Amino acid sequence: MNQNTVKTDALKQNQITEGVIWKQLLLFFFPILFGTFFQQLYNTADAVIVGRFVGKEALAAVGGPTGPLINLLIGFFIGLSSGAGVIISQFYGARQEERVNKAVHTAIAFSILCGVIVMVVGIVTAPYALKAMGTPDEILYYAVLYIRIYFVGVIPNLVYNMGAGILRAIGDSKRPLYFLIVSCFTNIILDIIFVVYWHMGVAGAAIATIISQLVSAVLVILVLIRSKEAYRLVPKTIGIDRDMLKRIIRIGFPAGLQSVMYSSSNIIIQSSVNTLGTDTIAAWTAYGKIDSVFWMIISAFGISITTFVGQNYGAGKKDRVYKGIRVCMVMSFASAIALSALLFTFGNYVYLLFTTDAAVIEKGTEILRYLAPTFFTYVCIEIYSGALRGAGDCWIPMIITSLGVCALRVMWICVAVPLRPTIETVIFSYPLTWAVTSILFIIYFNWFGKLRRRRFPALFKKKLS
Repeated sequence: MNQNTVKTDALKQNQITEGVIWKQLLLFFFPILFGTFFQQLYNTADAVIVGRFVGKEALAAVGGPTGPLINLLIGFFIGLSSGAGVIISQFYGARQEERVNKAVHTAIAFSILCGVIVMVVGIVTAPYALKAMGTPDEILYYAVLYIRIYFVGVIPNLVYNMGAGILRAIGDSKRPLYFLIVSCFTNIILDIIFVVYWHMGVAGAAIATIISQLVSAVLVILVLIRSKEAYRLVPKTIGIDRDMLKRIIRIGFPAGLQSVMYSSSNIIIQSSVNTLGTDTIAAWTAYGKIDSVFWMIISAFGISITTFVGQNYGAGKKDRVYKGIRVCMVMSFASAIALSALLFTFGNYVYLLFTTDAAVIEKGTEILRYLAPTFFTYVCIEIYSGALRGAGDCWIPMIITSLGVCALRVMWICVAVPLRPTIETVIFSYPLTWAVTSILFIIYFNWFGKLRRRRFPALFKKKLS
């Protein structure tokens, strides 16, 4: 197959810059949604099986204080890797195949390097961080054991996330879904074997997770190696191109820093929850698995609009960029409102998957019915920040999010919670900060859009250099 044939095939396959906008967004959205669902499912499987077969202390450890710490380190890398996705989607939309290839090899090398760093930092610092968070003694052992085993297998996790991001950047959201389905069922089967039959407890759940992540990493790397297009991966040429790495970090670092700010504020919230007892920690852990349905949906829309804007931005299609953002916003609001109604009405029954403890179920239902009606206040943050990131505008959205969500949330926890130390006071920080930050994004995006249309219409037309 010669280069012209490959390029023609790529043009035929890349429909993001053509066709009906809502259809293209949904065709991209659903594989991402289902992929995120299966990614969450194998995490949730750990909590369900550990909670039912080991106990509420183990449930609290697996999803309580360990979650924010894992998200702090993993989230920073995923934020950085989003820079690679934006760069690749822009070059791909602009048909600059050589730069696509160079970006792919740099991105994979970067993920391996970051994996080594995250593994060492996670294993060494986890016990001290858990203690600093005020993790109760009855769950500290389980939490340290789980998180250390998790970080032993973190390199395949980061490689998969980078590889999946590369495929999504060129418009392929189906194969990452298939890989996650395989990984999910691998994890569930191994959870049952290790925890239920071999009685390995929390350690078994952690080992099952890292094995399943290894499977997904191998699958995504094999696809990249066997590809005939510009994003083909040649293992012996994996290495870091300094110029390309600078581009990736320049766009990805704000997203990574934003993720750190999110995770840091969530660690502070988790520390407040930890003071309210094991029942509340277990209820909060289970709630985190239930409301992950919302985060799956909204993040899938966010990834979709980032890739959509990135490719159309690279192709110079300004009008299509703005239409896509409006369409995505409407679909996101409709989804958030519908899901809120479902969880508010039926969500309490889902807690039975995690535990039969009446006190935990009661507290969890209270949390769910308080927060579910407020989900819609987050929509503008995800869609506008994703769209701006796709166009390469990362710093201002990061600053808005850091101030509106993270700083304000920390202020609320530090000031309000000591005055009224209840779970309601703690969780009110979420709708408060979502609403404030959404307003800031609406103001900035409308100003930004008008400024770009009025003063810099040629910005969409110029070639990427």
